Amino acid sequence: MPLNLPLILETRRNHALEHATLHILANTYKNQSMAGHSNPTGFFLLGDIKTEDITSAANEALTRLRRGESRLAVHEGCGTNLVVATLLPATFAWMPLRGARSTFWRVGLIPFALMLALFGYLLSKPLGPWLQKYITTEADLGNMQIVDIRFVRKGLHRVITK
Repeated sequence: MPLNLPLILETRRNHALEHATLHILANTYKNQSMAGHSNPTGFFLLGDIKTEDITSAANEALTRLRRGESRLAVHEGCGTNLVVATLLPATFAWMPLRGARSTFWRVGLIPFALMLALFGYLLSKPLGPWLQKYITTEADLGNMQIVDIRFVRKGLHRVITK
């Protein structure tokens, strides 16, 4: 299965660990903007966060995911949700307008296109988390280990895994 190819699987596992780490950090850093970006060798965390807090949160996240708390792998602020909430309504709205040959027909189809866009947006709400759970993250971390957590510059840390 393509989702289990080594580089993809490692990225999905790091994505799950990134989300779980952000969930745990959110308890300490309330109302703090934070973001992350995963790749096969770990993830970056953006935000004004202390290195020792990231270390503690990442280790707790690793432990809790290993204990089966897979819900931590899904995060409402994930880019997956943003992509789905943007592309699905846009595609649904575009569908009835794509074949219209004249401005007259396009204007008449706008209310229908808007209804389809709203339907696409409503559909995106459960679809985004589903895609995270089954496609873009993998809560089963296997034998993943946190190797290092590095301060890169103000507002940016790197969590390295293997």
